[in-house]
Amino acid sequence: MTQPMSYAIITPARNESENLQRLAACLRSQAVTPRRWIIVDNGSTDDTPTVGRHLTTTEGPWITLHEMPGELIPVRGAPVVRAFHAGVAALDVPVDVVVKLDADVSFDPRFFAVILEAFAQDPSLGITGGVCLEQDLAGRWLPDHVTRGHVRGATRAYRWDCLEAVLPLEERMGWDGIDELKAQVRGWRTGTLPELEFHHHRALGDREPTWSKWTIQGDMAHFMGYRPYYVVARSLYRSLQAPSALAILWGYARAVLTRRRRCADAAAVDRLRDQQSLRSLPRRIREARGMDVVSS
Repeated sequence: MTQPMSYAIITPARNESENLQRLAACLRSQAVTPRRWIIVDNGSTDDTPTVGRHLTTTEGPWITLHEMPGELIPVRGAPVVRAFHAGVAALDVPVDVVVKLDADVSFDPRFFAVILEAFAQDPSLGITGGVCLEQDLAGRWLPDHVTRGHVRGATRAYRWDCLEAVLPLEERMGWDGIDELKAQVRGWRTGTLPELEFHHHRALGDREPTWSKWTIQGDMAHFMGYRPYYVVARSLYRSLQAPSALAILWGYARAVLTRRRRCADAAAVDRLRDQQSLRSLPRRIREARGMDVVSS
């Protein structure tokens, strides 16, 4: 009889005291229990460490809390990756799958059972996760579509062998694009499971001023090696719903003019630029609009 796959969860957490209780309830109800849930507090100024310690004492040894210093001013990208790296280093049991799981999500009891089944059925699958649902102004939960091969960082599951191949992750915005590209050029498949959904209880980037959110996206595009025309197309497409998304262009231009660092993995950048070729643009637009089903 084949041994079922095992998994561990790492949750980088900064000021997530309210969300951790909801997430704990979701994990407690899973059909397949994680071998470890490592909560990594990275500089919280609220009761997150207290909540984490309470969970470790009331739930049992499968939950551990790791505390590390954080930034004085919260930023996206680097602190989360450093916390994830710390969680991987603290993992004390062998597992088949490692999940980077945000605190502000919820899902049904078979969420991780479905992910493990996907990995078991496809040995080439390296990174996968669920479809992100976010609430609109009318209170409706709607899917936030992504392009083929991309997996939202909020419920990002790595096959252990794939994770070893892409570590260390980039400690900056764009880490969850570069790791996919590195995985793909090393022979792994990546992609979202279209039948699997999770609720995201905080919109992406809502901790930042709107302009800053989009300029950071432009800086990320420069780091990853986006084709210039693709940056323009992405900015214009996003601006149809949020005019401030035109700030992507400024963030990209500023990074170019100041000669900011770019991704050093040439194979990963080449892979990205091939995906952004003109022949691929119509398909990627359909995927971003949810007109094509994106699967792993």
